[in-house]
Amino acid sequence: MTIQTAPASSVLTLTYVSSARELFTIDQLVDLVEQIRPKNHRLGVSGLLLYSGGNVIQTLEGAPEAVDELFWTIADDPRHTEVRLLERRPREDRAFAGWSMGFRHLTSREIADTVGYTDFVRHSVGRDLDTHPESAFELLERFRATAV
Repeated sequence: MTIQTAPASSVLTLTYVSSARELFTIDQLVDLVEQIRPKNHRLGVSGLLLYSGGNVIQTLEGAPEAVDELFWTIADDPRHTEVRLLERRPREDRAFAGWSMGFRHLTSREIADTVGYTDFVRHSVGRDLDTHPESAFELLERFRATAV
């Protein structure tokens, strides 16, 4: 499913981190992403979600109203804890336009090879990304080429 690109003035990018209250199995993650994609497509929201050991980092992009509503739904979801907004800003274009939700479950090898982001992928909720939200977005863009 390809997301239609909205006019430049109406694209909002929002990046957050959270922790899962319980670890997800790969099958549970795949099921969750498959449930998310049709809803995001209907809302015109695209993005990428990375998951590692209970840590979630996700960028959502689309119309401001849709992105904000989706974020608050996520923040209220009891499967999440420590939901923290890292960045919310307008963009000229979408970074993840081809996906209603790209997804990547990071392997231990990828964690070891993720230079500059080791603390996020090894420790809870990536507190070191708080003061550098562009780094969180950069991390997601790094995995864009291999997301499914």
